[in-house]
Amino acid sequence: MANLLVDERDAKFVLYEQLNIEELCESEEFSEFSREMFDMVMEAAQKLAEKEIAPTNVEGDTIGVKLENGKVSVAPSFHSAYQRYCEGGWASLPISQDHGGQGFPSLLYVAAMELFVSANQALMMYPGLTIGAARLIELYGTEDQQRMYMDKMYTGEWCGTMCLTEPQAGSDVGALRTKAVKRPDGTYSIAGGKIFISAGDHDLTENIIHMVLARIEGAPAGTKGISIFIVPKFRYDESGNLVDNDVTTMAVEKKMGIHGSATCALNFGEKDNCIGFLLGGENQGMKIMFNMMNEARLSVGVQGLAQASTAYMHALKYAKERYQGPEISTMKDPKAPKVPIIQHPDIRRMLMWMKSVTEGIRSLLYYAAYCEDRVHIAKTSEDAAKYQTLS
Repeated sequence: MANLLVDERDAKFVLYEQLNIEELCESEEFSEFSREMFDMVMEAAQKLAEKEIAPTNVEGDTIGVKLENGKVSVAPSFHSAYQRYCEGGWASLPISQDHGGQGFPSLLYVAAMELFVSANQALMMYPGLTIGAARLIELYGTEDQQRMYMDKMYTGEWCGTMCLTEPQAGSDVGALRTKAVKRPDGTYSIAGGKIFISAGDHDLTENIIHMVLARIEGAPAGTKGISIFIVPKFRYDESGNLVDNDVTTMAVEKKMGIHGSATCALNFGEKDNCIGFLLGGENQGMKIMFNMMNEARLSVGVQGLAQASTAYMHALKYAKERYQGPEISTMKDPKAPKVPIIQHPDIRRMLMWMKSVTEGIRSLLYYAAYCEDRVHIAKTSEDAAKYQTLS
C-alpha cells in the first residue's frame, strides 16, 4: 500500500535539494552522518509510523482516555506503539550524544516527527513536550536534577509537560495564583491548579515530570515574579523509592479529533504535600519557560503540517479510486463511461490547492529546524544570531 502519511518525494526534495541537509555533515557536530544514514532513518521512521503507530489511531479515537479514581489510562494499543518508539531511540534523536541521544540534526527530527504525527497525533502528544521539558533541565538544572529527571526523559522512560495556564490566567500569565513556599531543606511546597495540560496524566510511563510556573511568597507581582519548578508526579523519598507527590488529576478535557490525548486539569498540593524543585534562579520562570515555548511552537506547526499532509494523501487516493460522472468533454453523452473524480477539473483544483499549501508549510517548518541546526554549528556569533533570528 502506498504511503498515505507524507509525500516522500516532496519531503526528500526539501531535505536534499532545497535545504541540502548534507552540507550540515561538513560541520564537526554532524561529521559522522551522511545522506545514506539520513535515508535509513527516514525509512525506519516511515516503517514505524505505518506499521506500529498508524494502526493505533482508530482505537485511540474510539476508546479515548479514561479517568478513574484520579488516574488516567490510554488506549491499550498505545502502550506497545510507544514502547517501539522509545526502543528505536526516537525520543532522543536530536539530543546530543553527550546526554545519551543520537545527535542527529533537528531538521531530520522534524521530518521524522511529521511521519509519526501524521500516523497518530493523539499518541504523539504524550512524548511531544518531553524533549522540551528535558532541555530546560539540561540548560538550567543542577547535575543532580539532570541525573534524576533529564536522563529518563530523554530516553522516553518518563514524560514531561508544560504547566502554565490557569482558569484566570491564560494569555495573561502574570495573573497566575499557583504559589511556592520555601521549605527548610531548600525545596518548595507547591499549591495551585493548572488547566489544559497536554499529557498531564496517563499510564504510558512510570512518572511524569511537570514544568510548573508559580510565584514564590513575597515575589513581585506580574510576570517578573514568576519562577519555574520541577514537580514530578512521583518523587523520590529518602530511601530512593518513588512516592506520590500530591499531584491530582481533576478532569480530562473533551476534544474534537484527538480523543486519545489526555488534556488534563491538575491540582498541586491538595494535601499540602506537593514538593517542587526550583529550576534556575528565583523569578526567572518566564525567561526559562520561553526556551520550551519556542520549541513547542515548532512542534505545533508540525502537528498542523502532519494533519494537512495525511489529509491530502488520503484525498488524492480517494480521488483516484472514486468513479462518478463522465469526463467533462463528454458530459452530455448519457453513454459516456464514468471516470475517477480526479479527472474533473474542480477536483483537480482542490487537490492542487491542498498539495501546494501543504508543501509550502513543510518547506517553512523544515527551514525553521534547519536554522536551529545552523545556530548549533555556527562558527561565529554573527552567524548564530542570524539563524537564531530566522528560526
